[in-house]
Amino acid sequence: MDTSGKLDPTASSFRILLAEDNPVNQKVAKRVLNHLGYQADIVNNGAEAVKAIANTGYDLILMDIQMPEMDGLETTKYIRNLESQTQLPPIAIIAMTANATDDDQNLCRDAGMNDYISKPIQIDKLRNLLQHYESVRTQK
Repeated sequence: MDTSGKLDPTASSFRILLAEDNPVNQKVAKRVLNHLGYQADIVNNGAEAVKAIANTGYDLILMDIQMPEMDGLETTKYIRNLESQTQLPPIAIIAMTANATDDDQNLCRDAGMNDYISKPIQIDKLRNLLQHYESVRTQK
């Protein structure tokens, strides 16, 4: 039994998009995801995220809240509207932000986000979230 906490990267076809404007946060998140056995495509803002989902069937988006051009809340609302008007399958959207108050979490949920994780990211919490949403996807 593997107790390292790593997932087998060859076993996961779970498609993740990371929407994050900070290059350092991008590198850290990518490293953590790789450690957990996941790969992610990276975009720098919400506008790029919207373009990316038009071209690739993502299962989950890790969405920063404060980004230029289109912030995470606006992007999530846009994606949820797109899902309701098209055949776009539902995408799990997880907020990633340093703002960790209850009001911030409510804003994220009101925008249509499925879940919330605060920065700095705790690896165990991220692993649990990813495993949960991957298992939900495979049950469909």
